[in-house]
Amino acid sequence: MKVDKIRNQTDAELQDHERQLADQLFKLKFQLNMGQTESLKKIRGLRKDIARVKTIIGERARGAQATTEKK
Repeated sequence: MKVDKIRNQTDAELQDHERQLADQLFKLKFQLNMGQTESLKKIRGLRKDIARVKTIIGERARGAQATTEKK
């Protein structure tokens, strides 16, 4: 998923999206351990997407914190 698309989402949408990605990652890891799939590329992509979402959430939290400290 592109960063621009992630930045346009609201905080609630970001948290929901992060939860969905984490669920997908869990299911893929479970399938991998059971020997049902070998999609390492998809697992890596999901991990990167989760990291992108968490980064945006953190940036927003730090930005909100900085604005409250300046007041």
